[in-house]
Amino acid sequence: MQLGFAMLCAGSVRAKNTMNIMLTNVLGAATGGLFYYLFGFAHVLPVNGFIGRCYFALGSILSSSYDYNNFLYQWAFAITVVGITSGSIAERTQFVAYLIYSSFLTRFVYPIVSHLFWAIDGWVSAFRTNKFLFDSGVIDFAGSDVVHIGGGVAGLWGALIEGPRIGRFDHTGRSVALRGHSATLVVLGTFMLWFGWYGFNPGSFNKISSFYASGYYYGQWSVVGRTAVTTTLAGCAAALTTFFVKNLDGALERD
Repeated sequence: MQLGFAMLCAGSVRAKNTMNIMLTNVLGAATGGLFYYLFGFAHVLPVNGFIGRCYFALGSILSSSYDYNNFLYQWAFAITVVGITSGSIAERTQFVAYLIYSSFLTRFVYPIVSHLFWAIDGWVSAFRTNKFLFDSGVIDFAGSDVVHIGGGVAGLWGALIEGPRIGRFDHTGRSVALRGHSATLVVLGTFMLWFGWYGFNPGSFNKISSFYASGYYYGQWSVVGRTAVTTTLAGCAAALTTFFVKNLDGALERD
């Protein structure tokens, strides 16, 4: 996923800002990894409805419920939030400010949001006994809300605080199109992100070798496979929809 973000962002910005955006992706993942290890993961695990406070720096994490693989999987989600934010504030962020921003997201913001939605005792979790929202709780699969709303809202605030890129508007206030310098990197990054979704979506089931009571041919692998197919079809539909909408917009502008 991070490779896809780096390539997509690098191709979408102007050539002079390529090194900047590549470094923010690398440093965001590295900084996010350390802060999530020290503090963030501890806030995800169940303690109360709002925030967890156990296993700081993965101390005594080995148990019947949690292992190191739980940390690695959640870390991938956490730095995806950082990657979404990185693209939102591209071409107008200093490194120090971005490092503070990414460490705050992985140390505090994402852990609390993921705890609220996914922990057994999270306030809006579908796993708790007294459920929120018409006794159903908020059902989030593979971070569709937790990751994308978290990263999107953080990116929105970052963009509002920093303002538009230099040259985005002319002296009369009219918008100026700022074209990315490499369509090749954009396409390759898109395919890398698409590939990463197969880890997020089917991987969210945690295991594949489990039979169901309905018969020998039905098991966890069936649902994992169906999720992979859905991920494929969703990407195909999104690509074609974007293509036709973009071309329709262009045709309307010419008319």
